[in-house]
Amino acid sequence: MVLEGEGSIFAAAGPHLLLRPDEMGRADSMTIEKGTSGSTLMENAGLAIADDVVARHRHGTRVTVVCGPGNNGGDGFVAARVLAQRGMVVRLLLLGDTDRLTGDAAIAAKRWRGTIEPVSETAIMAADVVIDAIFGAGLARPVEGRAAEAIGWINAARRGGASVIAVDLPSGIDGRTGEILGIAVEADRSVTFFRRKPGHLLLPGRVNAGRVVVADIGIKPSVLGAIRPMAAANHPDLWKDKWPRKSIAGHKYSGGSAVVACGGVEATGAARLAAGAALRAGAGLVTVTAPGEALPLVAGFLAALITRRCDDPDRFGELVSDPRLTAIVLGPALGVGEATRQMVRLALGTAAAVVLDADALTSFEDDPGALFALVRGRPAGTVMTPHSGEFRRLFKGAGGQGASKLDAARAAAEVSGGVVVFKGADTVIAGPDGFCLVNENAPADLATAGSGDVLAGIIGGLLAQGIGAREAAAMGVYMHGMAGNVAGPGLVADDLVEAIRAVRAAPPFED
Repeated sequence: MVLEGEGSIFAAAGPHLLLRPDEMGRADSMTIEKGTSGSTLMENAGLAIADDVVARHRHGTRVTVVCGPGNNGGDGFVAARVLAQRGMVVRLLLLGDTDRLTGDAAIAAKRWRGTIEPVSETAIMAADVVIDAIFGAGLARPVEGRAAEAIGWINAARRGGASVIAVDLPSGIDGRTGEILGIAVEADRSVTFFRRKPGHLLLPGRVNAGRVVVADIGIKPSVLGAIRPMAAANHPDLWKDKWPRKSIAGHKYSGGSAVVACGGVEATGAARLAAGAALRAGAGLVTVTAPGEALPLVAGFLAALITRRCDDPDRFGELVSDPRLTAIVLGPALGVGEATRQMVRLALGTAAAVVLDADALTSFEDDPGALFALVRGRPAGTVMTPHSGEFRRLFKGAGGQGASKLDAARAAAEVSGGVVVFKGADTVIAGPDGFCLVNENAPADLATAGSGDVLAGIIGGLLAQGIGAREAAAMGVYMHGMAGNVAGPGLVADDLVEAIRAVRAAPPFED
């Protein structure tokens, strides 16, 4: 599996790795130690920003560059100089005094031959393009005072029709967590360097960043081996070799056998969605266990589903004892309480991979340690798929105060011993070793009832085929996003199940 084992992470995830601000600082320092000056890196960064602007705007465009007192501002000075040389009408505004600039930023300022103006609303509002070079990804304190005013004016200019380009990350966004530190620039585009930062993908930073362009400024990928980042964007490069494909020599058991547990007669929809998704994802057989009164509703959903009556945990234990069983999905509308807890215990006692969702997680909120002990003690894979409410209930305080979604998911996976899929528009997939993936292909239309049940079923269907827990989780989340894009605006969860066919027919990579 490309996500596991020394050396393999970087071979597959290298272009998709995410660098925290401190890790990006290390990448800069290591590059400088090897002979590339900081001034050269700054020149390359400023040139990349200018290239992006010139590619999209004609000569004579009014560009206002708003610079801060640090290296981000230095990048802005370089961009301003290059843009002026290329025929743009450039105004450069500095937040602070030139006398306070140091290092490479001071060198860049001296190379600027134009006027340096104080930051003003008038200058910002008069621009066609505003370049935000106030703060970079390393900002870790709330924005206030004159900087907050400047950000407010930049956002007002954008609402007035100006295009806003952020240098590295919109000012006011925490590059580690994606959080807004008081107020943040709302950019149309962000030009970042070498690798993206977590704040480019985690909400709300992802919204503020707009479209992100990654520029090569002369940092060699070899530095990643020493830094060893522990997060990446969820990309097909990491799991495409495991994409579900049928073999002409195969049979139904080649796709594995999955069981989905169903709740009472008034709560069958969730299990039906999960079971249908597991089938569409490639599981060879899918059995739905349900109380007697719910069986007709389940049987009428898809003729391909196998149904088995299950009125109590003991009967469930009998059904999941089948050695041919390769995956179990528990939780969607199953009910919260002791019966569900017992079913979870029985499922985790088998050799099958297990997906725990919704009620299967909430049933352990008063004693999460008991669940984690069961998960850690089993050789088969376990994937837990909480949304934010379920996550808070089960993984109380995971990651500590001020933790990012990455930090929280990582802590949850480490304490539980399972793969954690912390759901949302910026879903994070975390493994027990601390390596995390952030998903970015999910459309807003997925925010609908039953969507999470479909995701649990997709992951269960992939697990049934023998795909490893982390790969199945990562691939399943990505497939779920693709299905949402196929189904399109106005989708309901039922549409996602059918859309999986189109997703499998058109893999997101070149064969």
